[in-house]
Amino acid sequence: MKSYVARPQDVEQKWWIVNAENEILGRMASRVAQILMGKHKPTYTPHVDTGDFVIVTNASKVQVTGRKKQQRIYRYHTQRPGGLKEATMQEMLDKKPREVIRLAVRRMLPKTRLGRKMLLKLKIFDDAEHCHQAQKPEELVLGTAK
Repeated sequence: MKSYVARPQDVEQKWWIVNAENEILGRMASRVAQILMGKHKPTYTPHVDTGDFVIVTNASKVQVTGRKKQQRIYRYHTQRPGGLKEATMQEMLDKKPREVIRLAVRRMLPKTRLGRKMLLKLKIFDDAEHCHQAQKPEELVLGTAK
């Protein structure tokens, strides 16, 4: 019996589109991360990028549960003395809703060169319009919308 190992030249990548309107952020991000890694395919190989491309639309309308909008804090440092910057999730959703989704998905991907390559296949848009119609993306229904 032999194990199947995918080769990069044999991988076929599809395009999926996810409507984030009224979706729960964490549940949506975990499903998107699975698709970017290729874990939804029977040909999944950990050391080969077997994942598909994902387009997320309506990023500004994503939902979170509980009091995360007030309690979750995003931090980054400007690499200057005293340069620690903080923003709550509500502030991030108002200013940069795409960044909230990108960070949620990024933290669910492998922390390697391959993980960074997988993240490049994620395309996020604030509203329903996107520029990837030529790729003929298929609708991905997550089923977590209220």
